[in-house]
Amino acid sequence: MSSSALLRPGVAVGRYPQREDVRDSWLDRAVAGIAGTLRRYVHSRGPAFERFVAEVNAQAEGLDQLHDKELTWQARALRRRLYAEGLEDDLVAQSFAMVREFASRRLGMRHYDVQLFGGRVMLEGMVAEMETGEGKTMTATLPACTAALAGIPVHIVTVNDFLVKRDAEWMGPIYKAFGLTVGTITEGMSLEQRRVAYACDITYCTNKQLTFDYLKDRLLLGQESRPLHLQIEGLYRDRPRTSRLLLRGLCFAIVDEADSVLIDEARTPLIISNKGDTSQEEGTYRQAVELARKLESPRDFVIRARDKQIELTDFGKARIHKMSKALGSVWTGARRREDLLRQALSALNLYEVDKHYLLKDGKVQIIDEYTGRVMPDRSWERGLHQMIETKEGFAVTGRQETLARISYQRFFRRYLRLAGMTGTAREVTSELWSVYRLNVVAVPTNRPLRRVNQADEVYRTAEEKWRAILARVRDLHHQGRPVLIGTRSVAASEHLSHLLTASLLPHQVLNARQDREEAQVIAQAGHRGRITVATNMAGRGTDIKLSSGVADLGGLHVLATERHEARRIDRQLFGRGGRQGDPGSYQTILSLEDELIDEYYADLILRYVKQLKLAGRPLPSWLGSPLVTLAQKAAERHNTRIRKDFLKLDDNLGDMLAFSGRGE
Repeated sequence: MSSSALLRPGVAVGRYPQREDVRDSWLDRAVAGIAGTLRRYVHSRGPAFERFVAEVNAQAEGLDQLHDKELTWQARALRRRLYAEGLEDDLVAQSFAMVREFASRRLGMRHYDVQLFGGRVMLEGMVAEMETGEGKTMTATLPACTAALAGIPVHIVTVNDFLVKRDAEWMGPIYKAFGLTVGTITEGMSLEQRRVAYACDITYCTNKQLTFDYLKDRLLLGQESRPLHLQIEGLYRDRPRTSRLLLRGLCFAIVDEADSVLIDEARTPLIISNKGDTSQEEGTYRQAVELARKLESPRDFVIRARDKQIELTDFGKARIHKMSKALGSVWTGARRREDLLRQALSALNLYEVDKHYLLKDGKVQIIDEYTGRVMPDRSWERGLHQMIETKEGFAVTGRQETLARISYQRFFRRYLRLAGMTGTAREVTSELWSVYRLNVVAVPTNRPLRRVNQADEVYRTAEEKWRAILARVRDLHHQGRPVLIGTRSVAASEHLSHLLTASLLPHQVLNARQDREEAQVIAQAGHRGRITVATNMAGRGTDIKLSSGVADLGGLHVLATERHEARRIDRQLFGRGGRQGDPGSYQTILSLEDELIDEYYADLILRYVKQLKLAGRPLPSWLGSPLVTLAQKAAERHNTRIRKDFLKLDDNLGDMLAFSGRGE
């Protein structure tokens, strides 16, 4: 039996193959985390890289002399061999050579040697860490084509519908040259359209659409997933469940922006639910918000901003009991009463408009804190979303009755082979291994990096910070250099926009309000003298091309106005400049009043530092940089712990649902 037979639907693995859930003890995960960090260095570029590239180049000899028909004939012969013999080294090298040749002929683009290495990394089920701008979209065609030629259904997972359509259309000529079919899954498609797309050799899709379609299959199958029973069902039913499934199983996935999907999104469960009746609940939410407005901190409650939690004091619990006596039976139980008030207090004190959510199209729409993009179809759990709607005076949507749920952590671990690519994985190497058993391999750049890191500047107050940012932007603009300014929230981007307008500095703003123009705005950010203000989205997946003469001026300058809780997100922003060997620079200008620093340092320390007489100058580097670095590392540890706790909770919930007969 060939190796590829174990990765495709068939006799060996069944008609809907997937991996069983893996449960590790805390000790197993701890050891795995350490091993993951070490593996990143073991698997980096070395003799194996040189040997594989040499093998591909050897297989490529003479291909450029063949006519299209001759090359197509060889591709068909290769497909038969890959299907029968599996992913043998010589066949993989031959496949990569042909993909590169077809890319050159159909797209006018030729894979670099480092992309060959990145493709091999992914085909073996690992994460290729490639610098921003190194051509991950092109690199993915190498493992995708090779696996698909071996009969393995391939899912290429990306973060939004725009990239799904763009990448499938852009790379489509390569796949079609091999006779491979390509499907796309986007918002609004019917079940039949989805079924056809998943039946293709290669399917481009978003992580959200893919996971929801899997949950639909799980609901259809119920508890029955045994291959023999499903086959028998086909003998006596006109339309058995297997004919109505959307996917063909979880065989091989290549996850673009792997850190974003597998790590940042790991705390968000995907839920299929029925909408409930709001007639009885709306009054309760309104009462809860009205009561919450009467409570005072710290007398009645304590805000745990870092954990996004509200803790009621004993005095507060007594006040709630007294104030709610005349409100009806729903308020009689202490646990229910206090839970309602915690959610109402959270809505009032922990979630801010234009930072955590947007008021758009008459709805409360969540803003993804890692990408800055709006998520119109997401809602917070346990009544929090309804509390925020009540707070903002919007119509209350119904509480949802959960039919099926799963986290990305549990879902992606079920693939027979999982791979990924990203520019920012080094900080989460241990977590990727401990949770998904994914190695991270650093892929070298095709050209030497020319991106210059300019020293951070940390000011005492936000007002001093914004003044320094304006002065820096004005100076760069007069030089003719383009500037990309990163902010953490919609509110901050719009505040900066007002300051720039008042300073007569022309600019463009990209945030969750203008996300439809994201690719167009970012693509022009490298033009001479251009000033672009963007939230964390910053056009991931879109190239920033420098206009004529900009490289001679120093290239694009990226300016961060705050540090994110994860260093990876900062590096994603910085990676927008200095791409593919272009010159560029980046810098961070902060203040001690920024959210990250304020949350992780006691007021006493900040008061002491703020008393320093600096006359508008930044803090000394020996003081400012360590303050920021320590706060950021503390935030990363905190978020890692939350994700581990969530995975444990999700596993336990999955066990409970399975025991009750509800599946996921």
